[in-house]
Amino acid sequence: MRIGFIGLGIMGKPMAMNLLKAGLTVTVYNRTAAKCGPLVDAGAAAVSSPRDAAKSSDVVVTVVSDTPDVEAVLFGDEGIWQGLREGQIVIDMSSISPAATQRFAARLREKNVELLDAPVTGGEKGAIEGTLAIMVGGDRDTFSRCLPIFQAMGKTIVYAGQSGSGQKTKLVNQMLCAQHIVAMAEGLRFARLSGLDMETTLKVVSGGAAGSWMLSNLAPRILQNDFAPGFKIKLQQKDLRLVREALQDVKAIYPAAELAYELFTEAVASGLGDLGTQGLIKLFKDEDNN
Repeated sequence: MRIGFIGLGIMGKPMAMNLLKAGLTVTVYNRTAAKCGPLVDAGAAAVSSPRDAAKSSDVVVTVVSDTPDVEAVLFGDEGIWQGLREGQIVIDMSSISPAATQRFAARLREKNVELLDAPVTGGEKGAIEGTLAIMVGGDRDTFSRCLPIFQAMGKTIVYAGQSGSGQKTKLVNQMLCAQHIVAMAEGLRFARLSGLDMETTLKVVSGGAAGSWMLSNLAPRILQNDFAPGFKIKLQQKDLRLVREALQDVKAIYPAAELAYELFTEAVASGLGDLGTQGLIKLFKDEDNN
């Protein structure tokens, strides 16, 4: 099976590398062409447009930042649409609007092309190690055909339901992640301002009922003053914006999600957007004085 892979950022590059390691034939495209270099060195071919990636592939995978980016990759002047053939499959592994995903899927079916929405969670570490959790929406038979592709990139692979269901599941994940990050930042601030030994406190609370992926993976980086991104604040803020848009259809109040959105939005406005999400703690000025 020939794979076209579009988007070689923090997540996309190691995901594409794992497809190569699994023995799949991979053609790559990235807007910044230099990012294709390590994949080409590892055995991939590089092309100059999403259209060309589609022409040389059976399945096209996209991993880009936001809904407009996916739309441009799919339907822009040099987009995948221009190179698609009947029977091909598009797998969008970006995190975007579920409603837009459903529109994109309907349009692709005009060419008898199936779209799977398959966002991921697990961060850069999971992408590198091939242990991502992948939640997939779309046609179930198409999902089954693409399972070997997902297995090359992830460990927990779940069929979530009809088109858009993968994206909706990802928004649940992002609501929880953001709230855990806020809780982690507040807990660490309280410990530091209370004069506690940070390593000792983190060891205790991580091993009990308050333990979480964020505490185990991101809190140690805060203690080491490491704010390099595994997932950027500005992307978490984007996902929370998508959550807010989706919640308009649910007609209920989600105060914790709203608070998280406000804090991440403030962090972006404060110039912290390119930091890893653990950098949210820098929003609180008392942290700058330690």
